[in-house]
Amino acid sequence: MTTTIPVRLGERSYDVLVGPGVRTAVADVIRRLGAKRAVVVSARPKEWVPDTGVETLQLPARDGEPDKRLSTVEALCGEFVRFGLTRSDVVVSCGGGTTTDTVGLAAALYHRGVAVIHLPTSLLAQVDASVGGKTAVNLPEGKNLVGAFWQPSAVLCDTDYLSTLPRREILNGLGEIARCHFIGAGDLRGLPLEEQIAASVTLKAGVVAEDERDSGKRHLLNYGHTLGHALELATGFGLRHGEAVAIGTVFAGRLAGVLGRIDQSRVDEHLAVVGHYGLPTALPEDVDPDGLVRQMHRDKKALSGLGFVLDGPAGAELVTDVPEDAVFRALAQMPRAPLDKLIGAVTA
Repeated sequence: MTTTIPVRLGERSYDVLVGPGVRTAVADVIRRLGAKRAVVVSARPKEWVPDTGVETLQLPARDGEPDKRLSTVEALCGEFVRFGLTRSDVVVSCGGGTTTDTVGLAAALYHRGVAVIHLPTSLLAQVDASVGGKTAVNLPEGKNLVGAFWQPSAVLCDTDYLSTLPRREILNGLGEIARCHFIGAGDLRGLPLEEQIAASVTLKAGVVAEDERDSGKRHLLNYGHTLGHALELATGFGLRHGEAVAIGTVFAGRLAGVLGRIDQSRVDEHLAVVGHYGLPTALPEDVDPDGLVRQMHRDKKALSGLGFVLDGPAGAELVTDVPEDAVFRALAQMPRAPLDKLIGAVTA
């Protein structure tokens, strides 16, 4: 069964298809675009990539934060030139969230924009990174600091890809699903994975339709991400993105409690939801709170002081100018565990 979720953005609208076998729709999408050539950038084996129906150059990619950088984007654009790719052609990404981000940015910049189709192969990419048009790469100073908004022409979330993933990769995506509980998706615990994916994408599609450029409501999608991104950097990406967001979600509940925005039962609910998915809920014991706070000051939501998306009486919202002492108090309330134990819990 295939679920089709529209992302309504006027002339930039597109569909997200969720279900087994949907990757085979890529040739139909390319035909509708009228493209004569395609560059497929894939972090997966050739047999994972469906026929495009047009002349195609396939380039290798590597998932992972180390290759999510400007030099990778430059190298891809150079290959586009050598292949003779034009603005009327198409780029296809096939891989996890870092591949989706990097290839999306290359497509956004090449000739000031060439069509891109995403075939996300990880759960994290299917529920989050591939949808919404945010593309970015990292700098040594922080995550996703260089990027552009570039909406795809289609996103094909083939759930058959997920059967090949190790347990840790599934849990990595569940970190994004868990945080949806607190930003309007409702309780997704106990639903089949395909329904969890569709619910998460439906939530994101609605938010993006209201706020494509991240100037208001779209901040909700960063629930748990402020601390999460800081933890990724602090651990040298020893924590995967979804794992760090899971810890960041627990922290967001603690911080909202410290600020008096929610009661203790709602604080405890953050821990219960994240724990339900088998995700880590503690801070790595050797991370420095001062270093985390310094990194959180670099977050793109920190327009004035520290900014976090936090739960409250009216639901989640962006809260700015959060006092540092409140952040330190919430960090102090978090349990601690060795990093290898946190990682071991999700790989066992």
